[in-house]
Amino acid sequence: MRIRWLTAFLDFPTEQFGDEVTFWRAIAGSTVSPPRGANREFASLEPFNGDPHLRVQRVEEGSGGIHLDFHVDDPRAAAGAATALGAEVDREVSGDPGYLVLRSPAGFAFCVVPWAGESERSRPIRWPGDTISIIDQVCIDVPANDFDAEVEFWHRLTGWDVQQTAHPEMVRLRRDPALAVGILVQRLDAADDGTTARAHLDIAATAVVDEVARHEGWGARQIARFDDWTVMADPVGRQYCITARNPRTGL
Repeated sequence: MRIRWLTAFLDFPTEQFGDEVTFWRAIAGSTVSPPRGANREFASLEPFNGDPHLRVQRVEEGSGGIHLDFHVDDPRAAAGAATALGAEVDREVSGDPGYLVLRSPAGFAFCVVPWAGESERSRPIRWPGDTISIIDQVCIDVPANDFDAEVEFWHRLTGWDVQQTAHPEMVRLRRDPALAVGILVQRLDAADDGTTARAHLDIAATAVVDEVARHEGWGARQIARFDDWTVMADPVGRQYCITARNPRTGL
């Protein structure tokens, strides 16, 4: 499967949609595109340069979450490649453009969608105080029993090499440098075995403390602080991480 572009999708329940879009638009330093879709449920967070790699969706059921969109030349062929590796097709959505919703072996939702020519990475934002940051990574949180198989699935589907990190419970897939979004896979505690894989967003920042303060000004709060990252919760409790990584390279 040739990945032409990769998008992180933030899914919000109807009652949270407006406020959540306002928060994440501010955090990303972006504007919001006009809504689209049959029910005007989709929008892009438009960067000041480059093509959008963050999109939002209003969902009618469930609590929302994060999913990935893989932009490809032939979604049906990509879905076939994914199912051959152990994914399941959840549903096919007709329309212009149509797309397919799948689930990985551990249950993480992702979509294969037609590529529309996106190719230009947006640059990180320089904030007052000289902090530089960008939302650039989706961390797939996987129950321990499913971890090895899930890493193998994403490695084979994307064709990206698996990179060990300084933390044994986390592995990174070496993304195509032309893409704005990377994938990290994290092994959850054994207590989460039997649950479905989920995901959260990671932000790369040059100064985590300053970035945390900026987010708190928009209504987020700290959950936990570690040497290399801080776990945050947005105004409705959705967790994400601010990480000490290079915003330009993701490393």
